[in-house]
Amino acid sequence: MNARDGTAEAVIHAQVLVVGAGPVGLTLAIDLARRGVQVLVVEQRARGERPAPKCNHVSAHTMEIFRRLGFADAVRAAGLPDEHPHDVAHRTAFTGAELSRIEIPSRQGRRRPHQSPDADWPTPEPPHRVNQIYLEPVLQAQAAAQPGLQLLHRVRLLALEQDANGCQAIALRIDDGVRLRIRCRYLVGCDGPRSTVRRALGIRFVGAPGFGRVHSLWLRAPGLRALERHAPAWATLIYQPQRCASVYAIDGHETFVLHRYLPPGEPPGLEDDAPVRALLGVDADFEYQVLGREDWTARRLVAERFADRRVLLCGDAAHVWVPMAGYGMNAGIADAATLAWLLAGRLRGWLHDQALQAYDTERRPITEQVSQFAMDHALALQRERATVPPGLDAPGPEGAARRLAFGRVLHALNLRQYACAGLNFGSHCAGSPLVSDDDETLPAYTMDRYTPSTVPGCRTPHLWLPGARSLYDAHGDDHALLRFDPRAEVAPIVAAARRRSMPMRVVDVDTAGAITPYRHALLLSRPDRIVAWRGDRPPHDALALIDRLRGCTVAASLPIRSESTSS
Repeated sequence: MNARDGTAEAVIHAQVLVVGAGPVGLTLAIDLARRGVQVLVVEQRARGERPAPKCNHVSAHTMEIFRRLGFADAVRAAGLPDEHPHDVAHRTAFTGAELSRIEIPSRQGRRRPHQSPDADWPTPEPPHRVNQIYLEPVLQAQAAAQPGLQLLHRVRLLALEQDANGCQAIALRIDDGVRLRIRCRYLVGCDGPRSTVRRALGIRFVGAPGFGRVHSLWLRAPGLRALERHAPAWATLIYQPQRCASVYAIDGHETFVLHRYLPPGEPPGLEDDAPVRALLGVDADFEYQVLGREDWTARRLVAERFADRRVLLCGDAAHVWVPMAGYGMNAGIADAATLAWLLAGRLRGWLHDQALQAYDTERRPITEQVSQFAMDHALALQRERATVPPGLDAPGPEGAARRLAFGRVLHALNLRQYACAGLNFGSHCAGSPLVSDDDETLPAYTMDRYTPSTVPGCRTPHLWLPGARSLYDAHGDDHALLRFDPRAEVAPIVAAARRRSMPMRVVDVDTAGAITPYRHALLLSRPDRIVAWRGDRPPHDALALIDRLRGCTVAASLPIRSESTSS
């Protein structure tokens, strides 16, 4: 009982409080729990309440994270039927003429030899097309199976405060009005773009507040597939001189999400039926049902900072942008993968108390890079939608020539976001205090292209080891010292890590006969698969190297030079 006002009150303790049980919050909580952290997650929605059908794409990088956490196969089994194509089709209407197609294999098709722009991912886990309404139940089941993870539904955060030793949150159990006083070491806001946590910290969003408006409909249309003139696709991008839209298959049979891109001055959501029928290419007798609708604005907003002492922001609470390449949710899950090992290392005592500052130092610049790519691509598509040539449906050679020419333009433009290796693997942690820089320049990348590199701060390049084993599976959850020359000495680094209680394993890597970007005998890779250091032999002061990678302030200001003989 609260002595001040007589309301019922309960006190709960946890090491980490996660506010929000969407894909980002659940992934963070699962990762923390697997690392031995006591986690409490609070969520306003009821248990089992289905989310709106938002993100339709799980990136290769996210699938790698799910693989490390042990449930990539469960995610890949969810969503569209096994043989449903994951193609992207450009058409004059959903049931209209096809302009071009980006071929992407189905779930089963990935298990067979195939040729497509989406076929040659440098990863053990290529991307997967699945809507959030099917992804969240997989994550919830995984969360429920984790010891040390407690998930409370129908709970709303009211206030928070923090001091040098931890945080205290006040929350409300919505159904019975009981107040919860939650005491924790750290608090993470994964509570979306209108984040209560971010507002409580007084952190503002900055960026481009609006550059496009979209009206979205969740549809049930049982007879629509039968009217298609071409093979089914996962995404159907519709181009008409009067209006443009994208339609995503949700269950592969009868449910779809339609995003209608509104030209300037057109009111959202008014008189839906006529433009919807025109975009679908169906007559007035065709029956469909609207299951949900939403009007939203394309934005590029990034929080001024991602952390305030013991309170941190993750996912849409930290950044919001137009969902090009599905990189809203996926960028948030990348945040979670970095934050999980940092929080666990700090709570276990081997990371220095300054190390958590690296979360903001690393993730905010990456967010700026990736969100700028997404916004630039959205603006390019916006310009293309404004110049749809008339007569795309015209019969005869003239209409066919127009469709062929415009289809080629759309294929080249959209291929960048649907085969976006650069967004998945190209970003890097330049200037991170948890990385030992050397003199080589970090490689540039674009939305669709990147260069595998072992420059510290880059993604640790993937390799297939003998026996078709992924290097990432051998890597494990903690730091890994990769040894490419069995004669290379590792004892000083191993001893220094043991002295500082930093979890690390040595992985001998056989690259005989393979062409790889690995040019050094040794490479230290972080738990989030980021290159932390490389060299041909241990540095003179291995303990200083380990201290730098732990975030120690003094050591972090000193470069750690190896005695490398490689250029």
